[in-house]
Amino acid sequence: MAKSDELVKYITQQVVTYIDTPKDVRQQAKAINKEQREDWQTRWFGMLPLAARMMLEQVKPKK
Repeated sequence: MAKSDELVKYITQQVVTYIDTPKDVRQQAKAINKEQREDWQTRWFGMLPLAARMMLEQVKPKK
């Protein structure tokens, strides 16, 4: 029972802090997080796309 009380308290704190922050500040924070996020290829597959690209460049004949 104590864990559910802690969860409700945590969720309530998060909602209150969200409501208390101005809309402009929230939008700026969202834009900053979006800029810092990695490409979808890296997020989903890690370094595999980069490694495949590097291998293809080595195998491909240069013009």
